[in-house]
Amino acid sequence: MSYRLKIEFSKREQMRYISHLDLMRLFMRALRRGGLPIKMTEGFNPHPKLSIKRALKLGLESDNEEAVFVLEDFISPLEFQDKLQAELPEGIKINYVKRDFN
Repeated sequence: MSYRLKIEFSKREQMRYISHLDLMRLFMRALRRGGLPIKMTEGFNPHPKLSIKRALKLGLESDNEEAVFVLEDFISPLEFQDKLQAELPEGIKINYVKRDFN
């Protein structure tokens, strides 16, 4: 069984200069470093199941970017937020995490 968590995050200050692809890599590293139970894709080159709702143009700041993470095991949204935020750089702030039932 898998669980989906939806987050809203801010991208400010120096992080506004990070590209969409680099932002995806940043989240992948933070998930791995935080020891979070992220579900991986199957196949030859597995990667974490995550998606960022929209690609923000380079150089723009935002306070309401959305992303969805698929987890293998249940973890409370608050614990997920604390562990992930601890691994993210200054300029990326998680505003909230909630369970996504889609």
